[in-house]
Amino acid sequence: MVTHHPSLLRAPFPTGLRHRTSHAFLLTAAAHSPPPPPLRLRSLRAAAGEASPVVDDGGKRATPPSLGAKVLDFARSNFLPLALTGGVAFGLLDPTLGCLAHKCSLSKYSTFGIFLISGLTLHTKELGAALEAWPAGLFGLGSILLFTPFLAQFIVQIQFFPHEFITGLAMFCCMPTTLSSGVTLTQLVGGNSALALAMTVLSNLLGIMFVPVSLAKYIGAGAGVSLPSEKLFKSLVNTLLIPLILGKVARETSKDIAEFVDGNRKSFSVISAVLLSLVPWIQVSRSRSLLLSIQAKAFATTVTIGVLLHLALLAFNATALQVLSCFKQKEESVFARKDYARAVILVASQKTLPVLVAVVEQLGGALGESGLLVIPCVAAHITQIIIDTILVNWWRQRDQQCAIVK
Repeated sequence: MVTHHPSLLRAPFPTGLRHRTSHAFLLTAAAHSPPPPPLRLRSLRAAAGEASPVVDDGGKRATPPSLGAKVLDFARSNFLPLALTGGVAFGLLDPTLGCLAHKCSLSKYSTFGIFLISGLTLHTKELGAALEAWPAGLFGLGSILLFTPFLAQFIVQIQFFPHEFITGLAMFCCMPTTLSSGVTLTQLVGGNSALALAMTVLSNLLGIMFVPVSLAKYIGAGAGVSLPSEKLFKSLVNTLLIPLILGKVARETSKDIAEFVDGNRKSFSVISAVLLSLVPWIQVSRSRSLLLSIQAKAFATTVTIGVLLHLALLAFNATALQVLSCFKQKEESVFARKDYARAVILVASQKTLPVLVAVVEQLGGALGESGLLVIPCVAAHITQIIIDTILVNWWRQRDQQCAIVK
């Protein structure tokens, strides 16, 4: 009876031959088989389901950013609000240097420098590219120079102590749009930066004529004060328009200057933010004793009013653009285009601080203590940047989700 399969019944190999054959077989197999994959160590964190610091591509180790790098990145991304907050803090801690800077009229030179930088960084071709969106730009200018100043007459009627806080917010409504943050946020969200820049430049230029009239009509009359409109107009021309023209002329006449400015735009933005932070530092230093006597509840209430005001402007501009986009049926309306709408919403809802400071300097205390007029506007300026940054991040996340769905 056969107890094994026939294929298994083979004659045994001789001992020496068996060893040589086995050795030759192993050599042949090793020569024809592919090389084994390189050994890769898997970290304990990867085995536990966490991200491993070992990266296969190129064998490079991707270490997580350190705490110092995170802090530095946060400071770069939020330099303007940090600079403004730092100016207020330094003024409260030690007002000596701030009072000395006020005696030297440093705030006037800082405002001059801000608008000089604005002229140096202004591209002519960007203004021309926004001509096709002139209806949206016209609406934005109307919102900046006509609608929001109209709200000032209602804000100034609020009974509050100190009344300079409310007067300062009412004056803030009469100002043109911000010089840099509106354009920067528009670029981050993919909006039309040319339209944003055009509205920024035109509103600040036209604001030289509109701001004195708005202040005299909506705030001066309500406060029982006659404002020197003609003197204020001349001051704004000297402080805002002349440095803006000088910067633009320098850029257009010298190619080296234009190339240097374009290659160092981030540095110029930092310089502009530092110059802007000198404003609250000087004003807070001057009014430190008066500010410390104010209750925290009053200041928090003023900040809340500023936040609600900015949210109301965002809601008004967004709703108005939505309504205007329904009028054109045959082709896509300018107001319906996402890049134009976002530029208008961001730029038309913000207010600038340097122009307000220039106005307060020229008033000479006609509407109250200068420091108390500026402080709520500094807070409103910071909060509007924070709110719009959150809005921009929300828009970007929504765009990414829509792109994934498509």
